[in-house]
Amino acid sequence: MARILVVDDQHLIRSGIVTLLRTVEGLGPVAEASDGEEAVAAAREHRPELVLMDIKMPRLSGLAATERILALGLDPTPRIVVLTTFDDDEFVYAALRAGCSGFLLKDMPPAQLLSAVTATLSADLLVAPARVRQLVERHTAHHQQSRTRTDSTGMLTSREVEVLGFVAEGLANEEIAEHMCVSESTVKTHLHRAMTKLNLRSRAQAVVFAYESGIVKVGGRPERPNPLGG
Repeated sequence: MARILVVDDQHLIRSGIVTLLRTVEGLGPVAEASDGEEAVAAAREHRPELVLMDIKMPRLSGLAATERILALGLDPTPRIVVLTTFDDDEFVYAALRAGCSGFLLKDMPPAQLLSAVTATLSADLLVAPARVRQLVERHTAHHQQSRTRTDSTGMLTSREVEVLGFVAEGLANEEIAEHMCVSESTVKTHLHRAMTKLNLRSRAQAVVFAYESGIVKVGGRPERPNPLGG
């Protein structure tokens, strides 16, 4: 039974989502929180696998609550999906940068919401890879014309850098394995080690890092390290 936490300061929206989730076999128990502070406390108590997080709430925003929940070090790390009333690039980018796995619109049909929740529980990324890449490229180009690789990439092996580049391209682990001529489990190992070193909590956050660190250039291909290195 997948544990889920629903966070929203509007009672009608929160209770509606909770009621909907409780109709699905395999989902639940479902916990609730009405603001960011309650969300952090509920995450610590219930250890949810998935958190549906509103963004604008009293006392503590959804983004701040996301960062605090991910910093708790829960095992397994909960996947956090932001709930919003509009598709806003700046907002979505900030959510992905904070470690969210994706976002959902509050006005989406109930059946679509349930499908998205189910997909999130079995995947690393809710938003389509191409959508994430377009969003990050557009945001990066708009806010900073040139970025240099940060010191933090120095702790990565060349293989880990290469995997992050492929992830930023939107490739699945199976596709990355084919490009690198290695097994899928090896790709997962490289990605896990890179994300652990960089304290990245989601695949989407890894894409953001790849662009902001300079591993991938806007409009270009990822930098390819020497295949004999690392």
